[in-house]
Amino acid sequence: MSFHKRIEAPARAFLEKRHQLLIDGKAVESRSGERLDIIDPGNGNVIATSAAGTAEDVDLAVAAARRAFEGDWARVKPNQRARMMIRYAELIEAHGDELAQLESINSGKPLTFCRNADIPNVSEMFRYMAGWTTKIEGTAPNVSLPGEWAAYTLREPVGVVGQILPWNFPLNLFSWKVAPALASGCTIVLKPAELTPLTALRMAELALEAGIPAGVLNIVTGQGNPVGAAISEHPGIDKISFTGSTETGKKILHAATGNLKRVTLELGGKSPVIVFPDADLDAAAAGAARAIFFHAGQVCAAGSRLFAHEAIHDALVDRIAAIASKMKVGYGLDDDSDLGPVISQAQFDRVTGYLATGQEQGAQVRVGGQRVGDSGYFIQPTILTGTKPGMSVVDEEIFGPVLSTMTFSDEDDLDSIAAQANASPYGLSASLWTSDVRIAHRLARRIKSGAVGVNVHSAADASLPYGGFKQSGWGRERGFDAIESYTEVKAITLNLN
Repeated sequence: MSFHKRIEAPARAFLEKRHQLLIDGKAVESRSGERLDIIDPGNGNVIATSAAGTAEDVDLAVAAARRAFEGDWARVKPNQRARMMIRYAELIEAHGDELAQLESINSGKPLTFCRNADIPNVSEMFRYMAGWTTKIEGTAPNVSLPGEWAAYTLREPVGVVGQILPWNFPLNLFSWKVAPALASGCTIVLKPAELTPLTALRMAELALEAGIPAGVLNIVTGQGNPVGAAISEHPGIDKISFTGSTETGKKILHAATGNLKRVTLELGGKSPVIVFPDADLDAAAAGAARAIFFHAGQVCAAGSRLFAHEAIHDALVDRIAAIASKMKVGYGLDDDSDLGPVISQAQFDRVTGYLATGQEQGAQVRVGGQRVGDSGYFIQPTILTGTKPGMSVVDEEIFGPVLSTMTFSDEDDLDSIAAQANASPYGLSASLWTSDVRIAHRLARRIKSGAVGVNVHSAADASLPYGGFKQSGWGRERGFDAIESYTEVKAITLNLN
């Protein structure tokens, strides 16, 4: 295989390995013996293969995780877990260039972002969650029963957890799920997306190097069916955390009913960006462009619906279009690339299909809308005008660099503005752009969304809980909310009479 000149020796050596499953601290072949091609979305070339796991492999991984949970890992003290996790964060930084290159070539995301944002964010997530290990506490309720009593609560790890990652942010989402699970004392069976397994496999190797015991973190690569399905329905798994499409999330929820395992779901979105006439238009345009065009729009929280006051709509769209026209669409490992490809031929067909349907339904292409180059899965950043509710490009999640624009007229009718923004089955993220703090606070309360940014679309901090309303999911990741989702509360009562 030949790789881009930016792929340095460590990443090149990892790509050339025979990638296996990691179960109980050992690299093992899948029971099927079959392999899956891993494609570089920038050119369509095969860059590696991974093991095609089976339900039997999941059984072995769950057994290893259960042994670790009830054995060595259970005896590790909270401060020892913290030190392991901090060591893990240090190793992530030490191998940052290698991880960034693997993430870029596998996902298509520009290398500059992988290196300058993903790596710091991932290491910070492990450091932040390491801080919680010694602060997971119970309470001492003051009960009112007759006589004398003593009571207290414990917060204990939920047990063996299944984690299923998406293909759009494989490295970041690995940290969002693994870090709180480790901090809480859980053990893990993790399935990376079949399209993007590379960084999860490398991160699992670094976990062992950091001193995390064998069996605590197990990786089973493969297709959603059978691997994801087996994890979702497995009676030996106590909790599942999934990030991906709403359609798949519903299937996982159904599968989890067998043993009523706890479920966290971070699903789709169709996020509104609302711009008032008093907003800084240059800042709003730059923020709106980032909200939809970052990572080629393959972001659950992407700001794909623009609502601009009619007085400034055209000027704002002109500014966003100017930004889009100047963006360099190119291979992720090239220094000057602003947008990489979408992940696959299937995703390319999905996005271009929406563009065709949108125009058939009356939308006009203000800028973009075309394929870039004749290899890889590149699509120009696109702005559609003349869009309205009922069009598929407005109502449905595209997961591509496509912005639909609409107007509102009465800036004081916040109920009406909120109703337009909330007219979606999703509720993951939103942003408001205004210089009036009263509007910001009042409208933020009316938006049905798990996150609302004021003069920013998304703020990715380890301390901020992240998750959605409505069909954007259940539960929260990041912050102490994530720790709570990986723990159970036990009440202990002593009769002193």
